[in-house]
Amino acid sequence: MTVHAGYGHATLANSKDSRLKWKHSIIMTPDTTDSSASKNAVLLVNLGSPDELSPPALRRYLKQFLSDRRVIEAPKLIWWFVLRCIILPWRPRKLMHAYGNIWSERGSPIRAISLQQRDALQALLDNQSGNKNISVELAMTYGNPSIPEVIAKFRQTGIERVLVLPMFPQYSATTTAATFDAIANALSNVRDLPELRFIKQYYERDAYIELLAESTRQQWQQQGRQGHLMISFHGLPLTYVEKGDPYARQCEATASALADKLGLKKNQWSLTYQSRVGMTPWLQPYTEETLIEWGKSGRSGIDVICPGFSADCLETLEEVAITNKEIFEQAGGSDYHYIPALNADQGHIAMLAELTQQHLQGWP
Repeated sequence: MTVHAGYGHATLANSKDSRLKWKHSIIMTPDTTDSSASKNAVLLVNLGSPDELSPPALRRYLKQFLSDRRVIEAPKLIWWFVLRCIILPWRPRKLMHAYGNIWSERGSPIRAISLQQRDALQALLDNQSGNKNISVELAMTYGNPSIPEVIAKFRQTGIERVLVLPMFPQYSATTTAATFDAIANALSNVRDLPELRFIKQYYERDAYIELLAESTRQQWQQQGRQGHLMISFHGLPLTYVEKGDPYARQCEATASALADKLGLKKNQWSLTYQSRVGMTPWLQPYTEETLIEWGKSGRSGIDVICPGFSADCLETLEEVAITNKEIFEQAGGSDYHYIPALNADQGHIAMLAELTQQHLQGWP
């Protein structure tokens, strides 16, 4: 599904094992374009991460992220006080340990993997088209490379048409719509707008579901099949869904399609929601509480997959693969295995290429 905006004139992947080791204003400049250069671009957008492993960098990132009204819908004045007087002074130091568990010499996993995805998709599109007529770029909704920075680059290089691909299979106003807002804000001072197409979601796409199923099968071949598959998605405040966000419905559709593809019975898989913060109700059942309950009952043999993440990040590598495993084992459970995200696997890149080629049709 695409959204059309007005237009004015004028190395592929690490192995699964290596992935788990990941311990506004724009100043416009005149176009300096080559007539033979690309005029079309694909913009991959993911959430983002701190620029470096330090409290000041974490504070900058959290401030930008948690100041977004798409993300936090609390009363403005109350949230201003909570963010600046409670969260920003203390939360960054607490997050240092979590980020430290997954940080590497290449920085945060989500940025490094997203760059791999960009380069791999560029190479594949170049090969498919026979010439370099599509430029692939990466931007982060929060942090760097920033959306304003990439929009400015498009302007400088003469890009006339941009296909935006938010790397969130399931749509939510907190992620995909926030991406749209950031792009609109970056273009607010541009007189000669590029033509825009916006991919909203791909949560039920057959190739995406098959990739998730194949990733699970590979895990079973390498680690042995466990007795139960937990399908965990990032949580969302319940009030957001009650106001019309389709995220929960799409998560349920993805989970059901994956279970069907794997031939699982109802008692062989569960859908849960992770990463809850604050005291207000979020989508349930909660991943952490479910694992504690299972652990206390002496349950063993759990595989966990997180289909909502196109690239491994803090929420998968630290929260799910490390912290949640410890929580489950401390509660009495055993044999817990995390299935990595699709990341820059060859099949994932091929699916992204097919998706972008479909939405690029009709452009010169």
